[in-house]
Amino acid sequence: MITVDEHRARILGAVGPLPAAAHRTSDATGLVLAADIANRWAVPLFDNSAMDGYAVHGADATVGATLRIVGDVPAGSPDDPAIGAGEAVRIMTGAPVPTAADAVVPLEDTDLGTGILATTPESITITAAPKPGAHIRRTGEDAPAGRVAVTAGTVLGPWQLSAIASAGFETVQAHPRPRVAIISTGSELIAPSGTPTRGQIPESNSVLLTAAVEQAGAIVAAVRHVLDDNDSLRATMAELDVDAVILTGGASVGAFDVVKAVLDGTGSIEFTTVAMQPGKPQGFGLSHGIPVFALPGNPVSVAVSFEMFVRPALRRMGGHTNIDRPLVTRQAAVDWRSRGGRLQILPAIYDDNTVSPAARGGSGSHLVTSLADATALALIPADVDRVSQGDLITVMVLS
Repeated sequence: MITVDEHRARILGAVGPLPAAAHRTSDATGLVLAADIANRWAVPLFDNSAMDGYAVHGADATVGATLRIVGDVPAGSPDDPAIGAGEAVRIMTGAPVPTAADAVVPLEDTDLGTGILATTPESITITAAPKPGAHIRRTGEDAPAGRVAVTAGTVLGPWQLSAIASAGFETVQAHPRPRVAIISTGSELIAPSGTPTRGQIPESNSVLLTAAVEQAGAIVAAVRHVLDDNDSLRATMAELDVDAVILTGGASVGAFDVVKAVLDGTGSIEFTTVAMQPGKPQGFGLSHGIPVFALPGNPVSVAVSFEMFVRPALRRMGGHTNIDRPLVTRQAAVDWRSRGGRLQILPAIYDDNTVSPAARGGSGSHLVTSLADATALALIPADVDRVSQGDLITVMVLS
């Protein structure tokens, strides 16, 4: 057997970020920026008003002074009206401040207040004098032209995309989401809504993996169910056009383990045993340059294997540098058994202080119902065969 770290290192050494491509900002949420975005021009582009009010000469705008209104400047206007002594111009938020003004008096600091006026007033009386430069956003105050607005490696969210638009761009170079195919193998599998006969079980792995792949930031491009038939699996693999493939079932040493029979030795795909429970049988490699993950068939083993190996790889392929779930340390809330000799990875429930198994009895890949309540994975070292209440446990946080 190899260790979890050895198998993980082999996987991460074989995958890298997908080549960057142009994406419209409207389609780039959640993508990782591949190249710095620098402002095409200063932000703001021009001196503009931070308030609805009146552009004035500060020296004229003393308390009690009455100023004659000589014009209007709405947002988007190119006008630059002159302002003489004792005069003011009504101005809207975001509108360019007249060159002759050195302050803006907000509506509420005049005798007319904030009421909506149908026409331009003839005059205003100042009730609170502005400070020099009051309520004017100066050209380049946020950033000069050429300054990097968003750096490469940033995960693009609403604030970052807004900054990119403000910098003057509608498209960005970003790493695409990996397109993933999910293949569940097994002649015993039927649709979840079906009625199983003897030897049949509902197929749930594709449901689990579809949600997990999407949560990891990738795209599910294909979902297939293949019977335990070598030719069927070969045909299914040949028709795929994706960035990664995840197979479940048939990766062990059974007489009908179709995945291993078809893929072992294909390209760089190798099957091995990893010192972990659940999830001991694992397969991984590149087929025509495409990463292929062969996971066990049990849903708990699939869930654990995805978190330990597949999710970090998909995150890296998407350009993410933060590829791992957070780890915390908690005290065991109860005693439970742990099978020594391999890393035990246990669906668990944790809070601010403690962690406990999500299923009674401790570990075991058969404990499928434990997945519904689990919020974490408890990682029990191979040299521990029993966990006692109060022991410190490393916990991988899932939610």
